[in-house]
Amino acid sequence: MEGSNRVLIYGRLGQKPELCFTGKHEAVCSFGVAENIPGSEAPKWHKVVLWGRQAELCSTQLDKGSAIFVRGRNVECEFKTKQGEDKRYTELRADQIGVSVV
Repeated sequence: MEGSNRVLIYGRLGQKPELCFTGKHEAVCSFGVAENIPGSEAPKWHKVVLWGRQAELCSTQLDKGSAIFVRGRNVECEFKTKQGEDKRYTELRADQIGVSVV
């Protein structure tokens, strides 16, 4: 089943990656990537999350506008707001990041 939601995207960062640490001191980095889709007027945005040493490296090496590719899997996330509403979103949990030199 894990292979069924594998994703590979190429795009540009919409903002500088944000690095934070969990209560167990594990690094987690998140950022948005805009993917240009041929024939579409607007880019498709992906929320990308990565963990560990790769998260730390991305937070120092990438910046807004960086052209990258991301390989990972889509994960559906759910949470409850303070008002008790159920919210859902999809994030791309990256296992590989590459920087484009073009």
